[in-house]
Amino acid sequence: QVQLVESGGGLVQPGGSLRLSCAASGSIFSINNMGWYRRAPGKQRELVAALTSGGSTNYADSVKGRFTISRDNAKNTVYLQMMSLNPEDTAVYYCYAKITVISGRWSDYWGQGTQVTVSS
Repeated sequence: QVQLVESGGGLVQPGGSLRLSCAASGSIFSINNMGWYRRAPGKQRELVAALTSGGSTNYADSVKGRFTISRDNAKNTVYLQMMSLNPEDTAVYYCYAKITVISGRWSDYWGQGTQVTVSS
């Protein structure tokens, strides 16, 4: 059993910052890719940022230069530092991880989602 638990969402004013965290726990053998998606009201889910176990990153064009993804492998945790937030960043943010469990099987796992609202 593997769980991803997110935290750090909330309400922030335009121009503000938030830091999201996502901790993986359970029968984990190894974690490959980790990252964040978001779904805004009335829009499709989109990739926000991704980070491989080797350190390669990928960002949506709309967040480049404002968001930074990082991970703490010792804690099985991925972070998303979000700066210069604007109302278009309002969405539910979901973390994901490609995890190999102790039995040797791997799957994609998802967090429950955390709401980020950017509004004055």
